[in-house]
Amino acid sequence: MMNQKLKNKIEAKDKNINSLLKDQKFSIDYFQREYRWQKKHIELFIEDLTTTFLKSYNKNDKRSDVANYQNYYLGPVIFSNDPYSGKKSIIDGQQRITSITLFLIYLYHLQSGNGNNVSITELIYSEKYGEKSFNMSDSLREPCLKALFDVGEYIPKDIDDETVLNMKECYTYIEQSFPEELTKEALPFFIDWFIENVVLVEITAYSDENAYTIFETMNDRGLNLTSTEMLKGYVLSKISDVKQRTDINEIWKDQMQKLHENDENEDQAFFQAWFRGKYAISIRLGQVGSVDQDFELIGSRFHNWFKENDKALFNLNTSDEFYDFFKYQFQFYVEVYLNILKAQESFNQNMPHTNYIKNWGIAESLQNALLLAPICYGDDQNNVEKKLDFTSRYIETFTVRRAVNYRKFGQSSIKYSMFKVIKRIRDNDLKTLGIILSDEVEKIPENWDGICEFGMHGQNRKFVKHLLSRISGYLDERIGKGNTYVSYHHPNGKQFEIEHIWANKFSEHTDEFSQENDFQSWRNSIGALILLPQGTNQSFSSDKYDAKVDHYIKENTYAQTLNQNYYVKNPNFLNVPEIQKLGFKPHNQFKKSDIEEREKLVKRVCENIWSIDYFII
Repeated sequence: MMNQKLKNKIEAKDKNINSLLKDQKFSIDYFQREYRWQKKHIELFIEDLTTTFLKSYNKNDKRSDVANYQNYYLGPVIFSNDPYSGKKSIIDGQQRITSITLFLIYLYHLQSGNGNNVSITELIYSEKYGEKSFNMSDSLREPCLKALFDVGEYIPKDIDDETVLNMKECYTYIEQSFPEELTKEALPFFIDWFIENVVLVEITAYSDENAYTIFETMNDRGLNLTSTEMLKGYVLSKISDVKQRTDINEIWKDQMQKLHENDENEDQAFFQAWFRGKYAISIRLGQVGSVDQDFELIGSRFHNWFKENDKALFNLNTSDEFYDFFKYQFQFYVEVYLNILKAQESFNQNMPHTNYIKNWGIAESLQNALLLAPICYGDDQNNVEKKLDFTSRYIETFTVRRAVNYRKFGQSSIKYSMFKVIKRIRDNDLKTLGIILSDEVEKIPENWDGICEFGMHGQNRKFVKHLLSRISGYLDERIGKGNTYVSYHHPNGKQFEIEHIWANKFSEHTDEFSQENDFQSWRNSIGALILLPQGTNQSFSSDKYDAKVDHYIKENTYAQTLNQNYYVKNPNFLNVPEIQKLGFKPHNQFKKSDIEEREKLVKRVCENIWSIDYFII
């Protein structure tokens, strides 16, 4: 029988990631919830880590100097440790440990080929008798983790559960979010810092009963007030009239209920977007010794920031001014914010780009602030929708042009330039907004020439689906078909999949290629890809082009244009003004030269889709 003293023992130790994970094995109990981190959680995770690191990093430092860099606290993790079997179960913290493991796998691949590698494999897996086993022992996760570790990509299977699908997605979000400036000389410094200076508190109990008691105590008791609740308390304290104070209290509760219908933390996201978009005037510079400014302070404790700036930035001095501001402007901007969330989820013909950027936009902490920036209190619905659509279009243009040039746009990489845009477009009328956003598009350094070198790889499949959905929807709309972007990207019915025009058969292309890698590169180029309905794609994906092109005549416009019969049956296609200048032509065969022609076609289509003429009033 277990020694009673040991059974009742509880230990708490601060540990860095290296000491927490090195050569360890954790089981995940069956009752644990699924891995549910989303894009916004990964973006915040990467942003917090990289921002903290950059506060200390100096390119002239030696790696040993990292020991003196600022630490970062990642929270507690709770384990139940059976001293007899040696089994260590995660009771609380598996969301963070899973994300840390995915991040370590990404860093492992990122530093490969770099002669200055940091040893991190033992934090991901351990090896015995030549067999690798991952530190998180869960049979359902194992295939995904193995594929990500071995090749940096996992192709989902029909039997995969929510956890595995989210792990695959979050690995992609990590790749997208990690800032480019840390991928070269600074990378070994960052990895050293991440495994040695990022700290968690490991709480270990030696009985499941004690472990669950700790978990319940930490999650159910003594809940701290949120920034929203503390802001509310401050605002009410500034309103002296009892009737007015009661009125604002009821308004506040009503608005919080509306926000919480979307997400339990949506209230905090709203205030951060509102204050950053409409009032923040400063942002911390990315250099050693820089201190947090408006942008960062709003992100961490916006209630304190508001208290310190209510007079200077909000011009709130009297009880009546506080009352009027939160009775009218507060409700107005909550309504606009909710319209943004609705348009992101459900396609709105008046503001289609707000839906597009839900699938291919920037970090929410920047995006929503940018969207609110030009909205003026009192704008009518038409003006609000037009401004949101204009700003969303700028965001999508920025992200697509970066993506086709293989450039990242994680928050750390773009927040300074985007904050400048926020300040430029703040409180613009619609015409001025269009002029400024046109100018900002013209200043984007990445142009459409990158299309001719762009192709699909393991981590950008989601973007390729977005790009092909935009192209397919655009062409269908130009000729009067009822299909839109939504029809291809997230339809109610049969899903669309990316189709390789060339089957994956190198032997059929040896007349043009001597190396299979070269063949695969051309096969994955954007000019050699289309969208087809799921099932249709699978039924003849291995056929030769001569057979495939006869099937394409039954599909969407972009696929049909490969077949010469389409032009015979649809003679008016080339008479559509916007189509004429694009230079469509059929392809009776599909060689390298044909792919090059389709790449140039894609470039012309993209220049049309994302033309700055859209901003002209």
